[in-house]
Amino acid sequence: MKISVIIPTFNRTDFICKTIESVLNQTVKADEIIVVDDGSTDDTQKKVKQYDITYIYQENSGVSSARNQGIKKSKNEWIAFLDSDDIWLCDKLKSQIKFHKQNQNILISHTNERWIRDSKELKQKSHHQKPSGFCFLDNISFCKIGPSTVIMHKSIFDNIGYFDEDLRLCEDYDLWLRVTQNYKIGYIDKKLTHKIAGHDDQLSFSTFGLDRFRIAALEKHIDSKYKTQILNELIKKCNILLKGAHKHQNHELIRVYTNKLAIFDKKLNSY
Repeated sequence: MKISVIIPTFNRTDFICKTIESVLNQTVKADEIIVVDDGSTDDTQKKVKQYDITYIYQENSGVSSARNQGIKKSKNEWIAFLDSDDIWLCDKLKSQIKFHKQNQNILISHTNERWIRDSKELKQKSHHQKPSGFCFLDNISFCKIGPSTVIMHKSIFDNIGYFDEDLRLCEDYDLWLRVTQNYKIGYIDKKLTHKIAGHDDQLSFSTFGLDRFRIAALEKHIDSKYKTQILNELIKKCNILLKGAHKHQNHELIRVYTNKLAIFDKKLNSY
């Protein structure tokens, strides 16, 4: 079971070395490490090139583009993702390789994770419980699968497509929705990834209206067998978004999502 690790990065010079070294220090070594630099203007290139790994530079195009570039350049059948501000514990790959050897019909797995802010662990709430099995409906409310915890077989991308490069945020939520429509998910209930939360350059930390991107992802599944549940979730997210839009007096969002809400209500009432 040969694994390529894809690390997208953008101006993360303060984090990138710890991230790379957490892969190099695995008890079972990755077969390939690819860092895709999404147009960094700091000394990321200098930091990365001190390691014997693959470095790819591209003009700034977003994290989806960077991950897709890494997938397409990778040499191996299994892909592991790691964000450039997260780190793995030393047995992370070993645990997932063992799982997949014991469950050869499962083509994707993820692990539990520890959320760290200001060197302290954040307590996860009950609704953050990680999903497993055929778990599409467990994932429609928000993203419960951390990209840095995932290993998946490359054939999945041939079937359901790559990360959506039109989504600036929630691109992982979008991909997991497409994956869980078609694949059983394996889960290792160990905190084998440390997610460093809340620093200033995290897009999700600073962007208003994340539900805009979740709505765009959910709309792709509006005609699936789960259409009733999806429409109910879309209506819920529109109402949350509209509440924030009214608070911020964002008239364009009010116009767009009032129209969407009317469409979703009409579709739901037609069933």
